[in-house]
Amino acid sequence: MIEIQNLTKRYGEIKAIEDVSFTVNKGEILGFLGPNGAGKTTTMNILTGYIPSTSGVVKVDGLDVMEQPREVKRKIGYLPEQPPLYVDMTVTDFLDFCAALKEVDKAAWKGQKNDIMELVKITHVQHRLIRNLSKGYRQRVGLAQALVGTPDVLVLDEPTVGLDPKQIIEIRKLIKALGKNHTIILSSHILPEVSAVCERVVIINKGKIVAIDTPEQLSKSLGDFTRFTMTIAGPEKKVSEMLQQIYGVKYIETHNKLKDDEYSYIIESDKELDVRKPIFNRLAEAGYPILELKSLGLSLEDIFLQLTTEEKEVN
Repeated sequence: MIEIQNLTKRYGEIKAIEDVSFTVNKGEILGFLGPNGAGKTTTMNILTGYIPSTSGVVKVDGLDVMEQPREVKRKIGYLPEQPPLYVDMTVTDFLDFCAALKEVDKAAWKGQKNDIMELVKITHVQHRLIRNLSKGYRQRVGLAQALVGTPDVLVLDEPTVGLDPKQIIEIRKLIKALGKNHTIILSSHILPEVSAVCERVVIINKGKIVAIDTPEQLSKSLGDFTRFTMTIAGPEKKVSEMLQQIYGVKYIETHNKLKDDEYSYIIESDKELDVRKPIFNRLAEAGYPILELKSLGLSLEDIFLQLTTEEKEVN
């Protein structure tokens, strides 16, 4: 649905982004991450046709942003970090204004407008001035304007910034629901939010792409060791000693006592060795059953920090 190839943007001698390339599949929710000043907003502004690139190609559904800007803009709904709202308008007047700008068919607009307001849950405030709405409802109105014209692609830049925890959860659920009918690029500094809704992530740092993959695959490729939790029924001291003697086990920590002689442990082992079988065999011989085993990969926060501080590129 979206193809970005060798995208570069210069401001004089400064390169805001350099040789950025990635694709977004139809129906995919893609997380677009990076530190402040990394080039996220520049990339999104070029994608949406707000600014031109210095070089490179951006296509949306096969249409070139530079060569067919009007057609591309009809396919994209954009929610910037600061929603572009006219606060002296009512919600319904503002959406009518957006529909006129996007040249939405007048006969179809009334029904479409009602559907959009119902979807983002602003029907009950449609006649209120936008200036009198809370930040959470303003964000919903901003999302509603992005949906005007039923675009195939949604580009959402920090859609939950400044919202309270309840509002964040509501917007997150809404984004997941929108992902059923739209291709979405989501930029956010709230990494658990990205983990919760995005299938793949693109991480950009200092204007260059440093990783493109699922969080799970990035965790496997970046980690220097395997990490997992294990709940074992047996005396803590003896179990710990046995685990430490197994070749490949690098670190053991008693995480929690669940019951008498039932403990959970955090275990780190050599990435190249699977220590689960020798652990099972050793504990079975001793009569200490394993009650639970769960893998612990790197969190998205760990991945983000590692890639944006060490600049270790993974493609």
